[in-house]
Amino acid sequence: MHLIVGLGNPTKQYEGTRHNVGFETIDRIAAENQIRVEEKKHKALYGSGYIEGEKVILAKPQTFMNLSGESVRELSDYYKIPAENIIVIYDDISLDVGQIRIRKKGSAGGHNGLKNIIKMLGHDTFIRVRMGVGEKPKNFDLADYVLGHFPAEERNTMDEAAKTAAEAIRMIITENADAAMNHFNSKKA
Repeated sequence: MHLIVGLGNPTKQYEGTRHNVGFETIDRIAAENQIRVEEKKHKALYGSGYIEGEKVILAKPQTFMNLSGESVRELSDYYKIPAENIIVIYDDISLDVGQIRIRKKGSAGGHNGLKNIIKMLGHDTFIRVRMGVGEKPKNFDLADYVLGHFPAEERNTMDEAAKTAAEAIRMIITENADAAMNHFNSKKA
């Protein structure tokens, strides 16, 4: 079983923002695999189903970004998900808009949601699907940038990125993270 967590902030106010690309990708995966992400428990909206015959839990933490680890920890403990079967999808300002990068472990790289997950799990050995949202402009507040909406010309790029991220996650589940890294990390947006 895999736990697939998309990071974001709850409430309509944050829909479509850079920080919510994880939620958007979970919605795409859910739609493609007929999984309803509607249950409210473990500080998340979540649902279970199958991707290519493999059982998965799809989750969108409802704790707000900086406390995402609380939900990830509760879900991973409850379903007894091993670290290597946890996949976290999140926005990354160090990647160009629409670029995807997969990693099997590492630091939080300044991302507060990831910092909290590492803290709550007590390790950094879970799979990350980093989704590029572009570097913040000079003289721009980081919070304002990541909580801002994409300009129209970038929206289509991010919709394609969510589709690519969903394909990458399918490959992680059906093959392994190394295969997905070899295939997707070399692609440009």
